[in-house]
Amino acid sequence: MHLNTFLAQAAAPTTGTTAQPQQPAWLGFAPMILLVVVFYFILIRPQQKRAKALAALVSSIKAGDKVVTASGIIGTVITVKDKTVTLRSADTKMEVTKASVTEILEGAAATEA
Repeated sequence: MHLNTFLAQAAAPTTGTTAQPQQPAWLGFAPMILLVVVFYFILIRPQQKRAKALAALVSSIKAGDKVVTASGIIGTVITVKDKTVTLRSADTKMEVTKASVTEILEGAAATEA
């Protein structure tokens, strides 16, 4: 038996099949849309909330606050400039960027009282 004969028999059209109803075109994109929505609520939205909270924290830094930096240094704010903060930690005075401050432990009003 030759290959051509075999292929001709396999490709023979069948008669009597009914047409399948077509589904809407948007239904093919539904899993992709669902995936984008899930990514937004699980990844993007919490990151935006953290960024807003960090921006509010950085803008509220003032002299006398006890803060923690991203590298784990705990110090008291001496001066606040546009982009940097001067800290005193033990006997050391250092200047770090405002973005590296991750937490305010005590406010200036709490240390004065």
